[in-house]
Amino acid sequence: MLDKILIANRGEIALRILRACKELGIKTVAVHSTADRDLKHVLLADEAICIGPPPSIKSYLNIPAIISAAEITGSVAIHAGYGFLSENADFAEQVERSGFIFIGPLPETIRLLGDKISAINAMKKVGIPCIPGSDGPIAEDIDINRAIANRIGYPVIIKASGGGGGRGMRVVRTEKELEQSIHMTRIESRALYNTDTVYIEKFLENPRHIEMQVLADNQGNVLHLAERDCSMQRRHQKIVEEAPAFGVCEELRYFIGELCAKACMEIGYRGAGTFEFLYEHGEFFFIEMNPRIQVEHPVTEMITRIDLIKEQLRIASGIPISLTQDEVIVLGHAIECRINAEDPITFLPSSGKITRFHAPGGLGVRWESHIYAGYSVSPYYDSMIGKLICFGETREVAIAKMKNALSELIIDGIKTNINLQLKIINDQYFRQGGTNIHYLEKKLGIQKPTAKE
Repeated sequence: MLDKILIANRGEIALRILRACKELGIKTVAVHSTADRDLKHVLLADEAICIGPPPSIKSYLNIPAIISAAEITGSVAIHAGYGFLSENADFAEQVERSGFIFIGPLPETIRLLGDKISAINAMKKVGIPCIPGSDGPIAEDIDINRAIANRIGYPVIIKASGGGGGRGMRVVRTEKELEQSIHMTRIESRALYNTDTVYIEKFLENPRHIEMQVLADNQGNVLHLAERDCSMQRRHQKIVEEAPAFGVCEELRYFIGELCAKACMEIGYRGAGTFEFLYEHGEFFFIEMNPRIQVEHPVTEMITRIDLIKEQLRIASGIPISLTQDEVIVLGHAIECRINAEDPITFLPSSGKITRFHAPGGLGVRWESHIYAGYSVSPYYDSMIGKLICFGETREVAIAKMKNALSELIIDGIKTNINLQLKIINDQYFRQGGTNIHYLEKKLGIQKPTAKE
């Protein structure tokens, strides 16, 4: 087992990693910005090192500072959590060149998956269904691009090959819009990802967002751990996640899971990862693979009783996965609500001191957060301040527990989205199951939702 790891992140995921390390007897090093010296994991770590001022580019994205901190403290490995440098192939490469273990995939795997075109091509080789598209980057010739779009059929979506999270993409509904949309997406892609490579895909009108969790070790073992439904989104950012997905039968779950496992073996994947799909009319279409732990990993842990962070640490230590596919049993249902520090109307981030805090409790209730009474929420980072996860024998029980837990949760001194989460949990269409990725924005007033939307 690893002796000491450096946690190159902050907030709830840093605390989650620290807790797993403590249970495994691994020493921890917390790196932090000057704004984060009072974070809970910083106070609980065996060692803590300040790596820069509040702006992320000068601290949590400062690769030399992080590697220097690992050298100074005698760490043997680095865990980047999610966000920040977790999907940065150059960072992973520099970590390993410096003599440390990167807790995640190999740098070349991260590069492969970071380019959406190469990732799609890799998935097609093993038979994973992909959205009909241009089958590669498009050229400058607008006549060729018009022919591609007409072959696919409108509406189409223009995507940056290095994009993700809803950035670097445009929906095109008519041929008249195509040329300008390609041009604007290229400009945006160049600014965001330093490449103007774009491609075209069919735009699915009312899909759900369903993803498959996988684990792969260094001995060639791969597990698929059921799917999560992450369709409740606003501006492509997930708000509520649940597992397993409503309406996906066991046979289809296993079929897609086996394809994902096959893909992991094909590309030499290592660690925890997530295959993301759009799901419409009973069909799965691959969109991307995230080579890291996900924000929503706790719902998978609740229904499988597998600690994904511990498995990451074991895999990085060279230890095989602790169970076989036949031993993976999916039981019950879990729901996660992301709790954000933001104005409930404008959705602008809300920073400030938390004056009163009370976490909910009860059987099957899990609260993942770094906040506490007296903690000051920083304006410099992501607005998510916690995750509330509820588990029940059925989806109905999990929803009932979540409703109670949200009602018990108290965070005073700042604005939060707790009331929005209560509205979602009480929404009749959410309770029926199977809402698509556009539903929440329609519910918030963009247009009137219908039962099927």
